[in-house]
Amino acid sequence: MTAPLTPHDPPPPHEDPAEGRPPAHGQPAGDSSVPNPSGYPEHPEHPSGHPEGSEHSEYSEPGPELRAELVQASLVAIAVAVSGVLLGLLWLWLAPKVPLVSDGSAVYLKNSEGEDAIGADGVFTLLGLAFGAVSALIVFLLFRHGGIALVIGLAIGGVLASVIAWRLGLWLGPTSDVVAHAKEVGKGVTFDGPLKLGAKGALLAWSVAAMVIHLALTGLFGPRDPEPALPPPTMPGAR
Repeated sequence: MTAPLTPHDPPPPHEDPAEGRPPAHGQPAGDSSVPNPSGYPEHPEHPSGHPEGSEHSEYSEPGPELRAELVQASLVAIAVAVSGVLLGLLWLWLAPKVPLVSDGSAVYLKNSEGEDAIGADGVFTLLGLAFGAVSALIVFLLFRHGGIALVIGLAIGGVLASVIAWRLGLWLGPTSDVVAHAKEVGKGVTFDGPLKLGAKGALLAWSVAAMVIHLALTGLFGPRDPEPALPPPTMPGAR
C-alpha cells in the first residue's frame, strides 16, 4: 500500500513565490527593473564630476591682466615717490630766501613789504605741476595700454613725492630755530629764515597735474576700441 499524496501548501497571499530562491543563471541578484530596491532616495551627484563650489573657484584670484596692472601701478607709485627727492632739491635751490635781521632782543623781516615769504609756496606749486606733467607723459609712453590702476598709482606717488620734497627742503634748508640762529650770527646781521610751505594744498599739485595730463593723453592718443563691422549692403529686389 502506498501513502496518500498530500498537496503542497499554497504560499501566503503576501509572499512572493520567487522569494528565497537562488537567482537563475545569468540573472543578477537584485531586480534590475526596480531603480532603487532599498526604497530610499539616492544622493544627487554633481554633473560632469565637478565638485561643489567649482563655479566660484575661477573668481577666487585675480586674472593675469589685473595682476599685471597692479604691479605696474605699484612700480609707478614707487618711482614717482622717489623722484620727490629731486623736487625737494629744486625747491630748496629755487625758492626765494626770506632775509631776517635781529636787533638783539627780537627778530624782524629785513624787507617787511617783500613777498618772499609766500614765494616758496608758488615755487613748490609750479614745480609740482611740472613734475606731474612730466611723470604722466613718461608713464603714458611706457604703458600706453594702462588703465585706471596707473592713474591711481600716479596720484598716490605724487602725494608721497610732494611730502618727501617738502620734508627734505625743510631738513636741508636753514634751521627753524630763528632765535638761536640770530644769536649765532650776531646783532644787525642779515640771515636767511627757514624754508616754509604755508599752503599745504600745494602738496596735491603733482597728483592733480599727473591725473589730468594722463587722462588727456589717453583720450587723445590712447588705443581705440575697434568699430563694429557694418552689415553688407542689400541689393534692391533681393529677398
